[in-house]
This record gives sequence, structure tokens and C-alpha cells, in this order.
Amino acid sequence: AGQPHKRRRTSEPSEIEERLESLICRVGEKSNSSLESNLEGLAGVLEADLPNYKSKILRILCTVARLLPEKLTVYTTLVGLLNARNYNFGGEFVEAMIRQLKECLKVNMYNEAVHLVRFLSDLVNCHVIAAPSMVAMFENFVSVTQEEDVPQVRCDWYMFAFLSSLPWVGKELYEKKDAEMDRLLSQTENYLKRRQKIHVPMLQVWTADKPHPQEEYLDCLWSQIQKLKKDRWQERHILRPYLAFDSILCEALQHNLPPFTPPPHTEDSVYPMPRVIFRMFDYTDDPEGPVMPGSHSVERFVIEENLHCIIKSHWKERKTCAAQLLSYPGNNKIPLNYHIVEVIFAELFQLPSPPHIEVMYTTLLIELCKLQPGSLPQVLAQATEMLYMRLDTMNTTCVDRFINWFSHHLSNFQFRWSWEDWSDCLTQDLEKPKPKFVREVLEKCMRLSYHQRIIDIVPASFSVLSPANPVCVYKYGDESNRSLPGYTVALCLTIAIKNKASNDEIFGILKDVPNPNQDDDDDEGFTFNPLKIEVFVQTLLHLAAKSFSHSFSALAKFHEVFKTLAESDEGKLHVLRVVYEVWKNHPQMIAVLVDKMIRTQIVDCAAVANWIFSSELAHDFTRFYIWEILHSTIRKMNKHVLKIHKELEETKARLARQHKRRDSDDDDDDDDRSSDREDGPLEEQIERLQEKVESAQSEQKNLFLVIFQRFIMLLTEHLVRCETGGIDVFTPWYKSCIERLQQIFLQHHQIIQQYMVTLENLLFTAELDHHILAVFQQFCALQA
Repeated sequence: AGQPHKRRRTSEPSEIEERLESLICRVGEKSNSSLESNLEGLAGVLEADLPNYKSKILRILCTVARLLPEKLTVYTTLVGLLNARNYNFGGEFVEAMIRQLKECLKVNMYNEAVHLVRFLSDLVNCHVIAAPSMVAMFENFVSVTQEEDVPQVRCDWYMFAFLSSLPWVGKELYEKKDAEMDRLLSQTENYLKRRQKIHVPMLQVWTADKPHPQEEYLDCLWSQIQKLKKDRWQERHILRPYLAFDSILCEALQHNLPPFTPPPHTEDSVYPMPRVIFRMFDYTDDPEGPVMPGSHSVERFVIEENLHCIIKSHWKERKTCAAQLLSYPGNNKIPLNYHIVEVIFAELFQLPSPPHIEVMYTTLLIELCKLQPGSLPQVLAQATEMLYMRLDTMNTTCVDRFINWFSHHLSNFQFRWSWEDWSDCLTQDLEKPKPKFVREVLEKCMRLSYHQRIIDIVPASFSVLSPANPVCVYKYGDESNRSLPGYTVALCLTIAIKNKASNDEIFGILKDVPNPNQDDDDDEGFTFNPLKIEVFVQTLLHLAAKSFSHSFSALAKFHEVFKTLAESDEGKLHVLRVVYEVWKNHPQMIAVLVDKMIRTQIVDCAAVANWIFSSELAHDFTRFYIWEILHSTIRKMNKHVLKIHKELEETKARLARQHKRRDSDDDDDDDDRSSDREDGPLEEQIERLQEKVESAQSEQKNLFLVIFQRFIMLLTEHLVRCETGGIDVFTPWYKSCIERLQQIFLQHHQIIQQYMVTLENLLFTAELDHHILAVFQQFCALQA
């Protein structure tokens, strides 16, 4: 018990620093006294501590400005009060913010940079920054759109930073500098008119604009700002605590921003991707509660921005995150539950990828349901119903995420759902989006439960969509199949494996299996023999069918046999075919086994890609698990390349450190031979790693070439077939296939970007059908 006291005496400054940090971070949260009196009290405390802790206070305030944007106006008011009491501190804070902004832009932290710009603009309202100098900064932002040979995404970011600050500061800037602001807005309009928007279809959650248009983010924001201007910059939602201190703040001296020049575009600049604004609800969806602001009202923008910020600040703590969302200020004036659900789905369905891991959204929604059991589950059920109704036009990648979320959600609520309401899907062609969705959801639910449970929870009429019983299909297990070639060998293998046979004994048994591909006199030993693979893999998987662990042990124990049988490319492909034959009723087992076989190098990534596009898998080509396997395969390949690349960089760094160490040891009698001896092993290692990196990258490039080539072949065949037969191109299969192609581009865009030139020259050439080429052009436009 004595310990803490002792520590307290010696480390007083750090204790005070922690207290300051806690006070600053917590201001604006629920408390017994008013926000105004809390702010006034805190300003007094900080002012008293400025002589000793100024740099610490500056650092904390700059950090909260960047990382807690949902409390933006609380902190700008605090800075305003401090500036009114201590002019020099205000000036130092503004300079520190500009330094931080430049730093963020240099290291591509553009989302944080937006918050800093917004913070600076709101300081105009608090009489810390003079309006003309803020307008000058925005003029520099807008002038970026005149730069030549820079990507559109660069101009977009500066435009967004300017426009998205106007809900906070538009009124003040217009009052002081109306002519300059008019000029800025007309330059903005000209830029938005000439922007290209080829990328939009690739990023839309729905292809249909009914009931809600899915607008590009800058177009939507521009409409919101135009409406705000028409309403004379009157905005009704932002909390503005500084209004209460107007008499104090208006006496304060203001600072001019130091001239700010946007840092030039470089090779290393990575700008945020364009987005499409997700819309799901409007005022008609909640007739009882407060009215939901229209999609072009600036309030909608402010509410959504703040909710996104709350999620970003607290996503790692689902309980805190849910509580913060539900205690959003002004929650009695807006249908908050609808806004929260829409914002969460907007993030979950964001393309190319959600801001956070998908499972976080599931846990957050469950937490929200627990905190608001009387109202939120109903809104969520309504949202689910809407998503189901709009499945026909929903992007396939988003349907995947919808399946994952919904099945996981159901598993937390005893799989209860009013399935009868969805019986309309039973009369449709099973390839159509609704029946496919229900089938995949039930399949996923089975992974989170077990087969019989799923059969029990859905009505009998849904049996056509219920998952198959996940049993193994062993073709040598049936007496009636004794005429099958290899039947007797399979029996011998079964006995041998049960008796713990070694790899050599297995080879001995397989030696006598005839090769259907070869003439009798041409015996080349272990070249590709489909029958050997079939007998061995069928028998082994059947014996190890009890669990994933049994199957893994079998793969490990007979690894050598697998490697020998699957030495050639045809061998690898055939192993995968047999895995599919044995486990076609159990997609999860197929996915897990393929994953294990890639890790243990029984098959390679290109073999998996070729197998997925092979005619044997045509029946399952649009199934969810097939694409899970393909994406997981690509990710493994990408990780492999990264890992070797990292090893190479580390070894190079070690060599550089060695040289530096030698240079600093200023020994006059330097012995060159000993330094060569020291460098030798590292240089050899670097050479070896360089070769490995090159070979891995060429394997990676080849994988993407295989995938895109197979897509082009399949889609071209379909298009030609439809053209010659006079059939409509846009079948459910075509929608699925073309959107899977988009998905490959989007999910792996950073890697594919490196191989753009090769793809353009070899595959996506001008002669290609425009349906397929459009996908490539949309992808190129994402970072153009």
C-alpha cells in the first residue's frame, strides 16, 4: 500500500501531465454541470499551468484536434478562451497546427489532415484566426485544380477539404469576404463540371438510382453546400459552444495564418480514393419520429461525418463506441437510430474495402441492440428487409458482406428470423440474387452452428435452399462400384493407412496402378497419373474425414506422397479436382483443405486459379465459397512476396549498418580483406533474396495474368453466345461474373497497380469487348 505514495512524491510533473491530458480529453462528455462552465473552468486550469506545461498542453490540443473530430467545436472554443487570455499561446497553437498539417500531408495522412483544416476554419468563429487569412488558404487549396499533370484524386482532396469546412465557417467567411468566396465557389463549380467520373459504377453499392441516387461524394457535397448557400448559410445542427462566450471572444486579438502552399505532388503521394455516398433511408421510413434531414441538406452531411468520426475514434472498444453513438448530441431532434444504422452499413459496404474489419460492425450492431432493445432491433430488421428487397441491383462484393454480417448476426440471436416473409425467393430461378442470398446465408449459418440445427430453424418449404448434409462422398466405399478401376488398390490403401503405413509402403501399393493416359509399354514411373491421384486422395480424405484436424494430420503425414503425385501442373490440378469430388457437400472443408495445401506447397496459387475457372467447377462458379478461396489464395501470394521483400530490405539495412560502423571506427590500419570477409555472407544473402523476390513477383504477376485471362475467356464466350443466339447478355451469371472481375481489381488494387502496363498490353487491349474493357477503364480511373 505504501508504494503509490512514494511514487507520487517523485513523479509529480508526470502526474500533472496525465491529469491535464485526462481533463482535456474528457471535456464535452456527459457531466452534471453545463458544457460552458466546464470549458470556462478548464481554460482557467490550463492558463494557470501554461508557464510550466505549455509544450505538453500544445501537444495534447493538437492531438485532439486531429484525433477527436467529433468534439471539434468544443476544442475550438477552448482554444478561443485560451487565446483571449494569452495571445502568444494562441499564436503558438496556430503555428503548431500548420506544422502538423504539413506533416500529415507529407506522410499521406489525408483523413487526419481534413480534420485539421476543419479545426483551423472553426477557429475563425472563435476569433483566433482572421477570416481573410483563412480565405487565402482556401484560395491556395482551390488553385491545386489548375496544376498540370497531377492525378484527379489530388485535386479532389483539396476540394473536399475546402467544401467540407464550409458548414462550420461558410457564414463567417461570406460575411467578411463575399466576393472572394463567390469566386472560389465558381472555380469549384467549373472543376466539378470537368471532372471525369468513369470510376463511379465500380464504387456504387447499387446499380439502380431508385429509391435513392447513389451519388459521387464530391457531387453530393457540392449539392449540400449549394443548398446551404441558398439558405444563407444557416445550419441547424452543429453544436457551437463559442456562441455563449461571444462577448469574451470578440475582444480577443486574431492571428493571421502563415502562408500555406500545398506540398507538391510526388511519386510517393497516395491520395484517398473517391467514394460514393451510401443512401438507404429517407424521411418516409420513420413516419413517427423526428424528420430525417434530406440527402442534400448540410445537416445530413454533418451528422454522418460526426457518426463516422465517433466510429473511427472508438472502433476498438465496441461498448464505448455504441454508447458514444447513442449519446450523440441533439439526438432528440433527429431519428438517430436510422442515421446510425445507415452510417454503419455505409462503412460495411464501402468499396473497395470497409475502414475497419468487417466483424467489428457485427459486434457493434449487437451492442447497439443490447443498449436500445426497444427501438434499434426494429430499425435493423427494417434495414435488412430493404437490403433484401434491393438485392437484384446490389453489388456482388456488398452481397458477400451482407451474407457474412447477417449470418453472424443471426447466430447471436438463436437464428430467429421470419423466413416466411422471404418465401418469394422460392419461386425464382435459383441463380437469381434473392434465392442465392438465402442459400448462402444458410450455408454460413451452418458454419456457425451445425447441419441439423439449420434444417430445424427454416420452414420445410425452404429445403431447396438448405445446405447439403456436409458428408464426404467416397466413391470406392460402395460395393456396387467394385468394377471401378483402382477399386482393389483403394481397399489395400485403406488397410495400409489404418495400419500406419509409411510413405514408401504407400508408394509400393500405388506402383501397380495403371495410367489411363499412357500406353502399357511406356512406364515412366511417377509422371502424372490421374488414377493414382484419385485412388490415393479419395481414400486418404475419406479416412481422415472426421474433422479438420484429422485431415491436416493426414496431409502432413503423407506430404511426400502428395508432392510426388502432384509434381506436374496437371497433377496439382487433379488433386484439387479430387478434393472437390470428395467434399462437394462441404464447401468449408474444401476451402480449409485448399488453404492448407497451398501453405504446405502441395499445390500452388496458379493451380488453384486454373481449377476455379475449370469446367468441372462451372456448376459452383457463382457460389460464395469459390471466391473466398480465390481471394484467400491471392492474399497468400501477396503476403509471400511482401515477406521476402521485407527480408531483403532488412538484410540491406544490416549491410549498411555494418559499413557505417566500420566507417566510424576510424582505424588508420584498415584491413580491406577483413571487411570483405565480413560483407561476403551478407552480400551473398542479398543476392539470393533478390533472386527470390524476382521469382516471387513473377509468380504473383503470372497469377493475376492467369485470373484475368480466364475471366476474359469466360466472359467473351458468354458474350459471343448471347450475340449469336440473340439472347440478352445481362443474365444473373453475367452480373455475378463481371462483378467478381471488378472485385478482384478492387480488393487487390495496390498490387495490381504495379502490373497495369503488362495488363494493358497483353490482356485489356483495345480489341477487347467493351463490356469487359469498361471494368479495366473504371479501375484505371480510381487513382487517375
